[in-house]
Amino acid sequence: MTGDDDKHLPLEDIHTAVGARFGAFAGWSMPLTYPAGVMKEHLHTREHAGLFDISHMKLFEVSGPQAIALLDRACPLDAGTLEISQSKLTFFLNEAGGILDDLIVTRLGNERFMVVANAGNAVADEKHLRELARDFDVRVEPLDRVFLAIQGPEAWAALSRAGIETGSLLFMHGVEPRKNWFMSRSGYTGEDGFEIGLPAADARELVAKLLEDERVMWIGLAARDSLRLEAGLCLHGQDITPETDPAAAALMWAIPRDIRATGAFIGADALPAAVERGPPQKRVGLKPEGRQPVRGGAALFDADGNPAGHVTSGGFGPSAGHPVAMGYVSTSLAKPGTRVFADVRGTKIPVDVSPLPFTQHRYRKG
Repeated sequence: MTGDDDKHLPLEDIHTAVGARFGAFAGWSMPLTYPAGVMKEHLHTREHAGLFDISHMKLFEVSGPQAIALLDRACPLDAGTLEISQSKLTFFLNEAGGILDDLIVTRLGNERFMVVANAGNAVADEKHLRELARDFDVRVEPLDRVFLAIQGPEAWAALSRAGIETGSLLFMHGVEPRKNWFMSRSGYTGEDGFEIGLPAADARELVAKLLEDERVMWIGLAARDSLRLEAGLCLHGQDITPETDPAAAALMWAIPRDIRATGAFIGADALPAAVERGPPQKRVGLKPEGRQPVRGGAALFDADGNPAGHVTSGGFGPSAGHPVAMGYVSTSLAKPGTRVFADVRGTKIPVDVSPLPFTQHRYRKG
C-alpha cells in the first residue's frame, strides 16, 4: 500500500502500464514487483540485464574552489586524491561516529563532484550538506533527474544496442556521457552494471530502447532487496544506522588509513576510539539451516540461550538457493561457522555465521 503523501516517480505511468505492483518505501510509491514475479526478476538480473527505476535516490552536484574541503569535512574521505571519474563509497557520520548515510562520491572535475544519497535520507542529507557548506566557498545543487540502474552480465551489451557505449569505464567510475547525464559503473546487486541520472525526456527514450531488447526486464524493489542481500550490501536504516559505526558494520575498508588517523571529518574524534576499543558486535552474514527464511528484527541467541545479537535483513536467496540474512552478533561469535539461534515466532532456528557475500561479485574492475 502507498499513502497519499508518498512521492511519485517521474516514470510512474510506464510502470503502471506494464502491471507493476506498488508499495511505499522511504516516502515514495515504488514498484515492488512486476508480473514476472520476484524470483524471475532476481534470476533474470543475475543471468541477463535488469532495469531498475531508482529515481527515489538523490544526486547532488558539489562544486567550487572548496568542494574538496567541504567533502573532506563532511565525510571520512580524501576527496583530493580521487582521480577524475573515480567513485568512492563513503559516509556522513555524526559526532559519535554513527552512520547518518552511506554515499557514493564521484570526482567529475578538479572542483566538481557528484554525490549520490539514499532515498530515505535525501532531505536530511541535503540539509546537512547545506549547513556545512556555509563555511566553504562551494555550491551544493540537488539535481532533478530520473535515475535508472541496469544491472547484470548483459547490461553493457543492452546499453550498446541502445546507443550508449560503456567502453573502458570500470567499476566505481563515473562520467558525463551527454549533457545533463551522469553514468557510473556501479550498482546494488553484486553484478556488473550501471547507474544513469538523466532528464526525464531522455529517460523515456532510453527506457523505450532498452525494453526493445529481450535481454532487458523491469525489476522491482523486492528483487533489488534479495539481490543486494545475496551480495552482502547494506541497506541504511536496517543494516547500518546512526547508532552503528563503520567498525561494527565491517565497513572500515571504505575509510583510507591515513584519514582515520589525521582526518578532520565529523566523527574523527569518536571513530579511532571505537576502532581501538573494538566493536562489541559485528555485522556478519547469516545462513539459516533449512528453507525457513529468518527476517530482519529476529533476536539471536548463543548455544546457552544468552542474547547474542539480532538480524537486520533476511529473506530467501534465489541464486544462493537457500535463506540468506545479515545481522549483528557479539564479536566473540562473529567467526564464520559459529552457530547461533534465531527466534522465529517462538521457535529457535539454527543459524550459522557465514562469510559475505553469498554470491560472488562480478564487477568489471579491469
